[in-house]
Amino acid sequence: MAGIELTSSAFDDHAVLARRYAYEGENESPPLAWSGIPDEATELVLLCEDPDAPSGTFVHWVVVGIDPRSDGTEAGGAPPGGTELVNGFHERGWGGPHPPPGDDAHRYHFRLYALGEPCVLPEAPSAERIHRAVDDRRLAVGTLVALYRR
Repeated sequence: MAGIELTSSAFDDHAVLARRYAYEGENESPPLAWSGIPDEATELVLLCEDPDAPSGTFVHWVVVGIDPRSDGTEAGGAPPGGTELVNGFHERGWGGPHPPPGDDAHRYHFRLYALGEPCVLPEAPSAERIHRAVDDRRLAVGTLVALYRR
């Protein structure tokens, strides 16, 4: 399976995410760029999740229906053509990092999936539900990890 190159001008892979992108900061989604999308992709799905959350994997952002011909999104914006679903804060769109005070840095996995067929998800899907929906359909995936602690 081919890989997608997923990067951000706001942070390097496994580096600390600035407070402006955090829930208690400006809660602005970070800019993302991608390349290496397979020609046969019909849509992209973006997921940001925190596997270190005390109550289980927490969904910070899920966007479906992203244009596979797009190459990224600016800070504070939704990916081109995408529909933002409801995150773990029960809000539509981006919900920035907000780990418990004093915890070690949590990992925020940004994953971009290229799919060969449309993905149908409920309005507020769990991370497990998203993975079940995309894992068997993916043509390629790219991952970028940010760290954040309070």
